[in-house]
Amino acid sequence: MKPKTLNSKRELALELLKPGDDSKLLTSLNSCVRCGLCADSCMFYKALKEAKFIPSAKVDLVSSLYRRYYTTTGKIAPKLFGAKELDDKMEESMIDLLFGACTMCGRCVKHCSIGVDIPYVVRRGREMLAVMNMVPQSLQSTVDAAINTGNNMAIPEDEFVDTIKWMEEELIDEMGDENARIPLNEFDKEVFYTLNPREPKFFPLSISAIAKVFYAAGESWTLSSKFYDVTNYGFFNGNKVEAAQIAGYLYDEIKNLRGKRLILGECGHGSRAHRWEGPNYLKKSYDFDNITVVELIGEYIRSGRIKLDKSLVNEKHTIHDPCNLVRNGGLMKEVRFVVESSVSDITEMTPYGEDNFCCGGGGGALAMSEYNDRRLKIGEIKANQIKATGAKIVITPCHNCVDQLLQINHTYKLGVTIKTIAEVVADALVISK
Repeated sequence: MKPKTLNSKRELALELLKPGDDSKLLTSLNSCVRCGLCADSCMFYKALKEAKFIPSAKVDLVSSLYRRYYTTTGKIAPKLFGAKELDDKMEESMIDLLFGACTMCGRCVKHCSIGVDIPYVVRRGREMLAVMNMVPQSLQSTVDAAINTGNNMAIPEDEFVDTIKWMEEELIDEMGDENARIPLNEFDKEVFYTLNPREPKFFPLSISAIAKVFYAAGESWTLSSKFYDVTNYGFFNGNKVEAAQIAGYLYDEIKNLRGKRLILGECGHGSRAHRWEGPNYLKKSYDFDNITVVELIGEYIRSGRIKLDKSLVNEKHTIHDPCNLVRNGGLMKEVRFVVESSVSDITEMTPYGEDNFCCGGGGGALAMSEYNDRRLKIGEIKANQIKATGAKIVITPCHNCVDQLLQINHTYKLGVTIKTIAEVVADALVISK
């Protein structure tokens, strides 16, 4: 039986599954035996209890297309071998499950007996949907804003500058020192710092906190007023061309300002997209240091550039581990080194670290209003984790996680405060006048 006639967009999407182009993808597509051992690793399945939410079922969406169009058995006897057509029904299922029911957190990989890279397969499925112009509109609009304005919230440059100047005045007053600045567009600085646009829009105290840390460390640093956005929702929408354009903004700007080190602000996916994926998107090696602000603060503490008194921060805290910084970024120990240097009372969630549950806001979920109810439903798992610790403050080095945790806090009436790492470090700072 021959596959049904395909339109040109579907043909382009299927080209992404072509054998020989991506051995990693084909290994995952051919290795998954759909045993279901990954089921309990996934918060979508645990919260919603439908078989379609099992991670292996999401892999099967993509692998069934591969079998249908690129294997002899799938072409001859598709029903016998679970090979499926790329038709309207399949496209609807892919949008719902690959965009609306996966944060690409990677927890399922840790629980797969043969190590199938399920998020990688999901990303390829999203790439197929992007080729067919089937990215959920709310997610695509976030990418469009970043492409067109330089930041995902479309904050005008003059509004951003006004916010920074206001925060600088506040910092000068707090420190009693005219040198306590938040510098903009300065050349030849050691640190080129980045922000999540939600900070100048909704959480300016996060900017004050890191500026206070930089002041205490005597850092030579700057922000760009035009290209400061650490996020890259092109990592989520499956459009590598758009992801490369967004990554290029930071690359070009640090070159323009002749910065020495690109320091990635508190954003899990942004850190991953610029540190690990950025050189792949742009097809070039970076000739500047490219690390997270968590690691930079760790350097300050170890070298004695900042001094902390954790007795100043004595309420009970817990840590939420962002998936792209901890499970997929290897920073579990570094996060804890910085937090334990700043906070006197910490209770870990169960589970935590590399096995911790996603907050539910990753994978672009926060940007996709179509799935708000589902996102908050799966967030109950994280709410229960937090509640069990008895903590009053939840620390997380990711503003996407902050947003999701704030909504979970409200929905499930947890009564906790959510803080970034920079904020708790700033609370513990000892600054000599």
